[in-house]
Amino acid sequence: MASATPEKRLNLAQQLVHDLSQQIRSGELPAGSKLPTEEAVTKARGVSRTVVREAISRLQAEGLVETRRGIGTFVVDAIPAGDFQSTSPGMGDAYNEVAIIELRLCLEVEAAAIAAQRATAGQLAAMRAALDEAVDTQSAPCMRTDFEFHLRIAQCTGNSFFIDTMTHLGHTLLAVAQQAMPACDAQQRALEALEREQVHAAVTRKDAGAARAAMRLHLVNCLTRAQRSIAQDERGAEP
Repeated sequence: MASATPEKRLNLAQQLVHDLSQQIRSGELPAGSKLPTEEAVTKARGVSRTVVREAISRLQAEGLVETRRGIGTFVVDAIPAGDFQSTSPGMGDAYNEVAIIELRLCLEVEAAAIAAQRATAGQLAAMRAALDEAVDTQSAPCMRTDFEFHLRIAQCTGNSFFIDTMTHLGHTLLAVAQQAMPACDAQQRALEALEREQVHAAVTRKDAGAARAAMRLHLVNCLTRAQRSIAQDERGAEP
């Protein structure tokens, strides 16, 4: 069998990192547990040893696992999502959410344009599945379903820094949103679904400019909604 190209190896490693990270952060692979051997992962996932080694190296860099020579690779205590935040005194979760969205505006607008240039058919299918899941999960908080779609966009870039940053930001944002934001109402779900569809359509037709504009519109609207929520809470807290 022919060796995978560097780009394909990178994509396979990124997917493996994502899957293992999710298992670790969800507790499916708790701290102290031993990861399957390199050979076992190779057979189970149908990937090369090089892909597995690249994925393990990335997990080590993220501080999620450590390799003990001659023994194996073990899960270490994952960094709590909130530790990524740098908050100012007196700022609550809602303010943190606004700050994170402002950072995402600096990252994801260009990520969407890059995704439009690089997305594969398989990645577009994964984006479509994330969109459909967001529609089907009517009772879930908006932030969770929205994040899954944005993570797919990052994966389409083929750039590990975009993917790692979005993964880390996502866990932080979900932790913040669970405390700061209620579940979406029907009107807000519909608006966010439409915005995500516009991003997906632009990426699918490989229109980088339109993808950039659609992502900016979506995030600006997310920012506006978060700011409006803060304003409403502040009015409600007034004596």
